[in-house]
Amino acid sequence: MGEVNDMTQTRAYGSWPSPIDAGLAAAHDGAPGYVGFVGGEAWWTEPRPTEGGRRALVRRLPDGEERSVLPAPWNVRSRVVEYGGRPWTGTDRPEGPLLVFVNFADQRLYAYEPDAPDATPRPLTPTGDVGGGLRWAEPLLRPGPGEVWCVLEEFTGPASTDVRRVIAAVPLDGSAAEDRGAVRELSDGAHRFVTGPRLSPDGARAAWIGWDHPRMPWDGTDLVLADVWDDGTFGAARVFAGGPEESVAQVEWARDGRLLFSSDRTGWWNLYRAAPEDPGTVRPLCPREEEFAGPLWQTGLTWFAPLDSGLIAVVHGKGATALGILDPETGEVVDAAGPWTEWASTVAAHGPRVLGVAASPRSAYEVVELDTGTGHARVVGACHDDPVDPTYYPEPRIRTFAGPAGRTVHAHIYPPHHPGHVAPDEELPPYVVWAHGGPTGRSPLVLDLAIAYFTSRGIGVAEVNYGGSTGYGRAYRDRLREQWGVVDVEDCAAVALALADEGTADRDRLAIRGGSAGGWTAAVSLATTDVYACGTIFYPVLDLTAFASGETHDLESRYLESIVGPYGEVPGRYAERSPLGQAERVTAPFLLLQGLDDVVCPPAQSERFLAEMAGRGVPHAYIAFEGEGHGFRRADTMVRALEAELSLYAQVFRLDLAGPPPTLELAK
Repeated sequence: MGEVNDMTQTRAYGSWPSPIDAGLAAAHDGAPGYVGFVGGEAWWTEPRPTEGGRRALVRRLPDGEERSVLPAPWNVRSRVVEYGGRPWTGTDRPEGPLLVFVNFADQRLYAYEPDAPDATPRPLTPTGDVGGGLRWAEPLLRPGPGEVWCVLEEFTGPASTDVRRVIAAVPLDGSAAEDRGAVRELSDGAHRFVTGPRLSPDGARAAWIGWDHPRMPWDGTDLVLADVWDDGTFGAARVFAGGPEESVAQVEWARDGRLLFSSDRTGWWNLYRAAPEDPGTVRPLCPREEEFAGPLWQTGLTWFAPLDSGLIAVVHGKGATALGILDPETGEVVDAAGPWTEWASTVAAHGPRVLGVAASPRSAYEVVELDTGTGHARVVGACHDDPVDPTYYPEPRIRTFAGPAGRTVHAHIYPPHHPGHVAPDEELPPYVVWAHGGPTGRSPLVLDLAIAYFTSRGIGVAEVNYGGSTGYGRAYRDRLREQWGVVDVEDCAAVALALADEGTADRDRLAIRGGSAGGWTAAVSLATTDVYACGTIFYPVLDLTAFASGETHDLESRYLESIVGPYGEVPGRYAERSPLGQAERVTAPFLLLQGLDDVVCPPAQSERFLAEMAGRGVPHAYIAFEGEGHGFRRADTMVRALEAELSLYAQVFRLDLAGPPPTLELAK
């Protein structure tokens, strides 16, 4: 160990001591979401990894205090389509706020008056005794009649696909708490999937989005309108916009009664306005090669919010997102000033105030309020507070690489970084390629202490937004059509090999990791390439044939028809691409991590893959976590997973870790 100067020491990559341990990274995992206003108060949901992974609902009081609305174990989270949807709504009344929310444990709707003395949540809906029961999302308090409108997901049999979804009305007096018959169904069930309704300013019309198998919501959706009669029933539904090849991702009403919606009819999700009586009046408000919306993985995501002034708050961008204020008459957008470089898919407006969730490479997601009157933006919740000296944070670079056939591949490169250590001049660092989930998704460029956990120890990270990712237009995400397991694998390999060829990374010390669809990409990469020395696979898809035959949830049960091909036409492709059928080709060590309650990528797939690997002599480890579903939420789980991952790299890359090494026994 030598000295570079009085403050910097020279030590091998992977051996740098770091104050960012797995517990710190786990405690800061997750982001606020589902922002909204209750009266003049800002409210939002917030992760609690150290409280069993629950989602708390938080309000900002007039004096600036942030207060959890409900104590543990109340968990404000919906399971509609398994990935959930907006789980709460609220309104301000003279006697105090009224909250309606979904509780994760039983998926019932509850009403609660948090400021009332001795108040407790009271159930509004019954439990179901068939399959997954009754689930709710996107509650909307209808003015006047004392009811809440929402998405109802109702299981009709034991299979994950025995399910129907409608827009329904639930009385606030609790009369439906034990009586399914007291729930009024509003929509006609014509679509298998629906979002929650948006009620016009005069209450005379409702608008929502629907779609059907085999389409996913980013493939094609319908914008549906219906008249609302005085008795609260819907008239005949009619499709206003959208279709099999057009994705409408959000619909709202302008204050003047015109429709506002996002559509990718030009190849980019842009905003449109129209008179609801006439589809011929549809006009773009800001035609740009940018995205003003994104993939509708949960119902109730919002990328724009109309203001009383007629202006529109918009989350928009290409490969990154900003919060802007759009003038629909001129098409001009003025972006909010501030340090934030990424805005999440949740935005709300109240008078001149706009609420959103934003982050940057130097700050985690926090709740931000923009005053459109003054242009001033400030943090009002979940304020980022550096848990360690920020000089330990990575310094990422936005890069593009050349993939096969000249394809452009977008990536974020996080080189090893430490304020007090460098590596010997002759040494190249190990790198881990991170493949995001989805696969219709994107890795945002924001501070992630799980990344810093590795970079501060001398291990580089490359996040690859491979072909199929969102944020770069429809043509880019359509690259994955019938090419899942090909384009994603090729693009990740192209980035890894380019880093090695340019002398940024050590060719012999490359790894790949990913969760869900990213776990699939990691597993296929180990089976079909010789790029990586090892891999970490989180709750993956491993068996396409089983996935397409009912071994997943309803939303994605026919997803593979677009990204792999129709099973009835290309069954061989499903077997050929699956890691389960290529287990004999996996020779690199790997770590497999799985939640035992996962219904999206069930543990049976991991267990069958491990059975195929048994006796092959490939070093590997399998860790299964009770009580975890698809995506880890508990702090103790995340700590174990991160430490096991680091141990894998230490053993394969022969790293001399600073401090006691985390334990992971690799079996053969």
